Amino acid sequence: MTSTPDLTGKLALVTGASRGIGYEIALQMAAAGAHVIAVARTVGGLEELDDKIKAAGGEATLVPLDLKDLEAIDRLGGVIAERWGKLDILVANAGVLGALTPVGQMKAKDFEAVMTVNVTATWRMIRSVDPLLRLSEAGRAIVVSSSVAHKVKPYWGGYATSKAAIDMLTRVWAAENAKGPMRINLVNPGPTRTAMRAQAVPGEKPESLPTPAQTAAKIVPMAAKDLTHTGKIFDVPTDTWTDAALPTPL
Repeated sequence: MTSTPDLTGKLALVTGASRGIGYEIALQMAAAGAHVIAVARTVGGLEELDDKIKAAGGEATLVPLDLKDLEAIDRLGGVIAERWGKLDILVANAGVLGALTPVGQMKAKDFEAVMTVNVTATWRMIRSVDPLLRLSEAGRAIVVSSSVAHKVKPYWGGYATSKAAIDMLTRVWAAENAKGPMRINLVNPGPTRTAMRAQAVPGEKPESLPTPAQTAAKIVPMAAKDLTHTGKIFDVPTDTWTDAALPTPL
């Protein structure tokens, strides 16, 4: 998938839109014609995004929101319904890395924070906008995953567990909607030059990695109207669609 889809007239909600991959997805979707609802905790990043979108002739609505405020996520769906009546695209991108530490030494507050943002908030967002995506003629949901969801990587227990959980939630959601027009997929962005990547792998040379803009350019086509895949994972580094990784029989 390389061509940017025409998103003219589409309404796209992007979480984690104030920086990194989410910022670039929002920017590129707006450039493709979508009105972007940009959700993030950092107001300054949202305002910078808004300036860039408007300078390019696009439109955005900023929603400063800490995803730990679960009731605010519930209210967001109602606001979108009242103002626009539907939603065409959901990009569930926001996430936190948490502490990379042995499972037995994980602090409860750290584990709970990762699960709240990466899993519970994503589920609440799905629940909040699912009825709105159903009202779109071609609802598209893109949920950001990670390769660690399918690997046993020491010290990554919190983050990996959260991504494995959201992978299963997304696959079940896709299966429940397999007969309708909605297309619900996961994406593994792969190593990208982001703040989270620098936090996870501090000794890595940033210039050796794709930029967020390059990674986003491969994700945005997942919102195309003619997309047929659903319940799949798109792997950005290899440009391939696959079924979710399942345990290998012994």
